Amino acid sequence: MSLALLTATPAHAQGKWVKLAPFPEPAEELLGAAAGGKIYVFCGLGPGWKPLGMVYEYDPSTDKWTKKKPMPLASHHVAFTEYRGKIYAFGGFVLPSSGPPAWAPVDNAWEYDPAADTWKALAPVPTKRGSPVAAVAGDKIYVIGGATTPPGSKETVVHPTRPHVSVATAEEYDPATNTWRQRTSMPTPRNHATAGVVNGKIYVIGGRVGGAFITSGSSNADVVEEYDPATDAWGSPRAKMPSARSAMASGVYGGRIYVTGGEGQNAQMMYTFRSLEAYDPASNSWSVLPSMPVSRHGLAGAVVGNRLHMVSGDVQSAGTGVQVHTDSHDAFEFDK
Repeated sequence: MSLALLTATPAHAQGKWVKLAPFPEPAEELLGAAAGGKIYVFCGLGPGWKPLGMVYEYDPSTDKWTKKKPMPLASHHVAFTEYRGKIYAFGGFVLPSSGPPAWAPVDNAWEYDPAADTWKALAPVPTKRGSPVAAVAGDKIYVIGGATTPPGSKETVVHPTRPHVSVATAEEYDPATNTWRQRTSMPTPRNHATAGVVNGKIYVIGGRVGGAFITSGSSNADVVEEYDPATDAWGSPRAKMPSARSAMASGVYGGRIYVTGGEGQNAQMMYTFRSLEAYDPASNSWSVLPSMPVSRHGLAGAVVGNRLHMVSGDVQSAGTGVQVHTDSHDAFEFDK
């Protein structure tokens, strides 16, 4: 078992937070991806678990947001990643076709072309699930983890009061052939995690074990697991996160994975995180960096140039009965 190594890094050694153009439609459960030197923010979740399906483009050169065509399927907790200038979207949840609001897992897969502002349907994800992570290694895309209905059950939706499960499923998508294949499952089934790729290996970080909802049947994880696509194998456990959390955002810069935001609950507190923590796979260690100005979960993150952008989100933990969606667009500017 590897030991967690932790260092506190002075602000001047790494960078600083800067305020940028506010997000036009503040929301929670946003996801981000960078392509072509711009940032794209997707999804959003409204009252009654209604998916907003929004798409926004941010241009760092002008510090301006532009609204794009909506997602072809309004869904939430979708996994996004960029490959060769296109953005790929996998799985997620939608409202059920009938009955009370809940999270119905879907197997949809899409390719978004930012230059043309168009979407193309792809071969469906083999396993219906929401809140997985997606990561590119080599010329393949890996969709890992998530939450869905129990195998063999009659359940069709994920809901806090109904049976559902976290999964460890790992599936590989080949953009060249539009085909899928099963890969070795992740050791720890979880959802609401984040992931980064360094030196061809995928690191799945944190997330939620047990249920999909922070309000019941789940707990936050501090687990970091490494997947090597070349051998289809998961390595020994890596150094644990300084802060166990879920529903955060992340980005990779200079061989490190930077994680910020997230939420948690216990008997005494319902809270969100403003922590910025960096994982270095080379030394298997974490660094604690200056915290984000506004704590929140369900935020969108992406790296462009020497900035780690963190966009919008909810400053309250889910289930509080209060929603405070911030328009904050904060970027951690790395020292060059």
